[in-house]
Amino acid sequence: MQALRFHAAKDLRLDDIAAPPARPADDEVVIRNRFVGICGTDLHEYSYGPIFIPTEPHPFSHAKAPQVLGHEFGGVVEAVGAGVTSVAPGDRVSVQPLLMPRTGEHYADRGLFHLSGSLALVGLSWGWGGMAELAAVKEYNVFKVPDALTDEEAALVEPTAVAVYACDRGRVAAGNSVLVTGAGPIGALVLLAARAAGAAPLFVSDVNDARLDFVRAMLPDVVTINPSREKPGDVVRAATDGRAGVDVAIECVGNEHALKDCLDAVRKQGVIVQTGLHPHENPLDWFQVTFKDIDIRGSWCYPTYLWPRVMRLIASGLLPAKKIVTKRIGLGEAVPAGFEALLDPGGTQVKILIDLSK
Repeated sequence: MQALRFHAAKDLRLDDIAAPPARPADDEVVIRNRFVGICGTDLHEYSYGPIFIPTEPHPFSHAKAPQVLGHEFGGVVEAVGAGVTSVAPGDRVSVQPLLMPRTGEHYADRGLFHLSGSLALVGLSWGWGGMAELAAVKEYNVFKVPDALTDEEAALVEPTAVAVYACDRGRVAAGNSVLVTGAGPIGALVLLAARAAGAAPLFVSDVNDARLDFVRAMLPDVVTINPSREKPGDVVRAATDGRAGVDVAIECVGNEHALKDCLDAVRKQGVIVQTGLHPHENPLDWFQVTFKDIDIRGSWCYPTYLWPRVMRLIASGLLPAKKIVTKRIGLGEAVPAGFEALLDPGGTQVKILIDLSK
């Protein structure tokens, strides 16, 4: 079968590889992939990896490069192992891509699987990924999707789970004012998740005007800010009660300037949620952290139990994740029309899905 594999930075190849076994292991499921999203993590691996992709066998999954990419995906069950009971051939599923020990480890025993020290990810440190015709995963990685959820939306559950968890970490509630730094896919989904939770007013900052225009078209009442022209904290204070600042600021870039904007814009006793991955240490004004009496919280992936809740949110229309999709392409054009298009600093693309049926 065909698969898009990472070999090294700037070296993605459409390879012919062996398909998963027709008879999967007892606890595994083989999926015929339908749609897969290109994630920011995939872009980082392509640009200057390997980062998460192991060059030596992973201690839990034993996977290493070359790696089939793709961890935001869904499809149709092709075959199941003898011990699988939750899904059957023909079922449409969404993939939760985190793999880890299920027992006998501090975090696993507490149900905090996403914090496992042995964590592996389908599409980054597992033998299979979504950017291929087929993938084999564990039974606990697949969730049968509601009838109201489309195949495209099944591939959007994973990034939406990141956004929902970021809002959970910030305890975003009805009536909260929220600033999101970064109008990329995760930032856009965080805005949708915050709105689904009843947050208002909403603010978003980004240096790319095309992305700000996109977000404004998606949520017309969101206040958009380009920090190269105006200071997010000033805009936020002018538009919040008593010029206090926002209740919650969610950083979705992994950029030190964006984090500092969050610190400036958040009110006293507010909350900052760090969702973007910073590539290096980031100096912060810790006097202001103390003086403003704020909380700073990390948000890593998502608890694996979020899948049913996120699927319900999308299927109900309360969180219309498909609004962030700007382009659909075939696997054969993934690098020039997908990866390179998303890496264009002045580009207009936000979320690109690869259609594996093309």
